[in-house]
Amino acid sequence: MPTKDDDKSADRVKDSAQQIWLAGLGAFAKMQQEGSKAFEALVKDGAGMQKKTQQAAEETLAQAQARMAGLASDIGTKAAGGWGKLENIFEERVARALEKLGLPSAAEWTALQARVAALEAQLAQSEPSQPTDAAATPRPARKPAGPR
Repeated sequence: MPTKDDDKSADRVKDSAQQIWLAGLGAFAKMQQEGSKAFEALVKDGAGMQKKTQQAAEETLAQAQARMAGLASDIGTKAAGGWGKLENIFEERVARALEKLGLPSAAEWTALQARVAALEAQLAQSEPSQPTDAAATPRPARKPAGPR
């Protein structure tokens, strides 16, 4: 049969278990309170971090866009220079081909046009206002050829 000491020991164990249980519940409740505070703090920190990283990403993107615009401008300039060189090569080859065919160059053609214009101007100044006798005498018309 259980003795009084055994009953007291059982009560102490029971009380001790009850206290452990209550301590566990208290710790759980405290962790819920602290946990929600910690969660809110983490959300706040995360929002701040997101803002910083987004700002850094936007700055990096702006720098990349500026660099790409500069590169595009450089490429455009180089391409234009390349087209100019290609155009010069083409013009030189056409000029050589025309020279081989005996045709005048653009400079020679321009000089010839200037000479013709100068000669026309001289002619216009030296022409008399009255036609000469040779130009004024009419020639007899040809007789039509008869049937053969």
